[in-house]
Amino acid sequence: MVLSALRGGVAFLTRLPVGGDETCWDAFRRTPVVFPLVGYLVGLLAALPLFGPTLLSALPLLPGVPPLPLNAAVAGYLLALYAVTGITHADGLADVGDAFSVHGDADRRTAVLKDSETGVGGTLAVVLVVVALALGALGLPTSGWGALPAVRVVVAAEVAAKTAMALLVCVGSAPHQGLGSQLVEAVDGWWIVPVLTLSLPVVFVPGPAAPSALAAVAAAPLVALGVGWWATRTLGGVSGDVLGTANELTRVVALHAGVVGWTYF
Repeated sequence: MVLSALRGGVAFLTRLPVGGDETCWDAFRRTPVVFPLVGYLVGLLAALPLFGPTLLSALPLLPGVPPLPLNAAVAGYLLALYAVTGITHADGLADVGDAFSVHGDADRRTAVLKDSETGVGGTLAVVLVVVALALGALGLPTSGWGALPAVRVVVAAEVAAKTAMALLVCVGSAPHQGLGSQLVEAVDGWWIVPVLTLSLPVVFVPGPAAPSALAAVAAAPLVALGVGWWATRTLGGVSGDVLGTANELTRVVALHAGVVGWTYF
């Protein structure tokens, strides 16, 4: 059951070729603790440009490989991130950005949300989030401890992003039938405790930047609360697009929170 849920979660949340069938999907949607677990995997893969040279330098044939310049590592992080996750969640952010930018009642916003064309609001939302993510990554700690603090913050930010999605799945209500409703209607609120518990190992693993990881993970419930409140108030509930928006926004907020945590603590 757990392995099927993990396989379904990786298949749904990433573009990794793990297969996955209806049984795996059903197991995943009934097991929201898989969200933060997949966050660990995605975070490590996205952080590969940050610690890859260190791994290569451990090989006998490639001793002393220097780390990538920070701007190159950040570009590699963004490329690796969206290569692993795809643009499904970013597409949800674009749809919600369009809905956010229009005036009117829930029906009007929902109609804009379902429109397949991306407007100015959606385009601006995606651009701002990607730029903010890059700016946050440029502030990652990369001196004194090697790549370890930066990798920890990146992983914590991704775990936070997936945790925020899981929290909305646990407590949200679906405004209509669709992909989001299959997740939201499958679980109850008591899953919040195990979801949050599985987001904490990144904080307590020995090593530098533990306060930074805590600051990043703490962003998950805050952003989830804000996104969930707005979506319920203006769209009638939590849809698949809202889940994708929570993922993208939480990652940015968590990454910046981790950088601020490293700066001050």
